[in-house]
Amino acid sequence: MLSARKDGSVLILEVDENRIDAASAIHLKDEFRAAVADHDGRVVMDLRSVNFMDSSGLGAMVAALKLLGGRKLELCTLTPTVDKVFKLTRMDKVFMLHTDMATALSHDGSKGQDAA
Repeated sequence: MLSARKDGSVLILEVDENRIDAASAIHLKDEFRAAVADHDGRVVMDLRSVNFMDSSGLGAMVAALKLLGGRKLELCTLTPTVDKVFKLTRMDKVFMLHTDMATALSHDGSKGQDAA
């Protein structure tokens, strides 16, 4: 479900599924926990493949954020449907959103968002 790689001190997690829903949310949380266990830097999650996210998926994202212990979970490349979920639930104010990976990596991770 998650592919992980590093770009300097940034851990990049790419979601390889097209849905984050009740059936996949627990797997996302488990894989996220394992991926960030030994990482204390920035974490950027690429959601380009995700076309659907329900409340369970959103809950998994919040749980992932909590696992970071105060650090931001940065999200990038949200599809229009997923972006709408974040805006409707006002979670776009909780997560740092970036339009794409290049923008996320050029950002310092400290404040604001650049997604439209």
